[in-house]
Amino acid sequence: MNEPVGKRAVVIGGSVAGTLAARVLSEFYREVVVVDRDEVLGVDTPRRGTPHTWHAHGLHARGYFILEELFPNLLDELRDSGVPVGDLARMKWYFNGKQVKPADSGLPSITALRPVLEHHLRQRTAALPNVTYRERTDVHGLLATREGNRIIGVRVQARDGSAEERLGADLVIDASGRGSRTPVWLEELGFERPSEERVKIGLAYTTRMFRKRPEMFDGWQSINPVASPEHPRGAFFGQVNENECILSLTGILGDHPPTDARGYLEYVKSLPAPEIYEAVKDAQPLIEPVTFKFPASSRRRYERLKRFPERLFVLGDAFCSFNPVYGQGMTVASMEAIALREHLSRRSGPDSRRFLREIGKVVDNPWEISTSGDLDFPGTEGKRTLKVKMGNAYMAKLQYAATIDPDVTAAFMRVAGLIDPPTALMKPGLMLKVLRANRRRPAPRATVTELPRADRESRAA
Repeated sequence: MNEPVGKRAVVIGGSVAGTLAARVLSEFYREVVVVDRDEVLGVDTPRRGTPHTWHAHGLHARGYFILEELFPNLLDELRDSGVPVGDLARMKWYFNGKQVKPADSGLPSITALRPVLEHHLRQRTAALPNVTYRERTDVHGLLATREGNRIIGVRVQARDGSAEERLGADLVIDASGRGSRTPVWLEELGFERPSEERVKIGLAYTTRMFRKRPEMFDGWQSINPVASPEHPRGAFFGQVNENECILSLTGILGDHPPTDARGYLEYVKSLPAPEIYEAVKDAQPLIEPVTFKFPASSRRRYERLKRFPERLFVLGDAFCSFNPVYGQGMTVASMEAIALREHLSRRSGPDSRRFLREIGKVVDNPWEISTSGDLDFPGTEGKRTLKVKMGNAYMAKLQYAATIDPDVTAAFMRVAGLIDPPTALMKPGLMLKVLRANRRRPAPRATVTELPRADRESRAA
């Protein structure tokens, strides 16, 4: 470590965003303390209070490369433990019910169970000599100077009945997720809450784990029919280790996958990828169907605040929470960790408002990708600008072209993997490929946005 930026940094939240932040902070602070309300060390299964961790997760290209940089040999460790790593563009993707042409893109993707990946990240981070995890500990509030313009720590209380204590810090990072209390704490200190943008998608996941059989995937790492207005039911069916696979079904705008075993299979049967039903219809289930609801993507506009206390940073889902079907969350958290490293590397001291603007730029492209995609569904509430309408019209053509031309697939996956910005899809050479492919495109079917008739009738009853 060079000359430290400060003595102690405190991170609120020990999931992926908080753990990656702690890993970076260990390079700049003498001591890093991660505070989490749960027991997290040594835990590699879903824990109470994190229902989203039951469901399929992917760590795509940009995130993979960043983890490779922050945790040398971690990816070899994951492979050795049976975690699948493959080419993002060589998975079996379906766009608008048609299979995409696979491509050799060189874009890696990890399809580990999220708790397993978190366990490896925490284990490596907790082993650092200046990082400590304080588990089963609640954060009750921020500590500030008398003027309230600078944060100097947090108020914490262990769940063993100990008295509340004051934990001083030269920097506090809120990585506590969607339920972040920072907007409330700001108001208590006399600051404005950030404005919040929400795009309501009414998403629900229902997931089941199965015993894996060799013939299930026919050489594919995963099979993924992506939801679209024409085929609004989606899924991720993937290998997660040598013996198990996961099937996460997705439904939007009230058309939610059932949680009973029979209804679950009927929903699988309705997917535009019949091989998934054939694979699981008589497979051995390892868990009962579990569900998780995600009402809306949410972005708190911290970067637009004119006043903000010094020595307080916000990142992860506490800053911006994306529709999880796009698989962006963990990769964006890794990008934010790199932004944190770059910010502290200037050695000029943490600058809260500057850092929040930097994080705002990190999330701009992923936010545009996910919210524009959600607004392609007519039932989604939100403002459809001319840019959104034109972008979605072009994206439909590009996705069709990807079912014909593997070069289009590779270009699309570079954007989906957050390697390239969305503007990369507008390069003249690629646009020419898209236009040529669409000359042969059959007339589109009528858009399907309503619930299937049986579902509507059962709900009305």
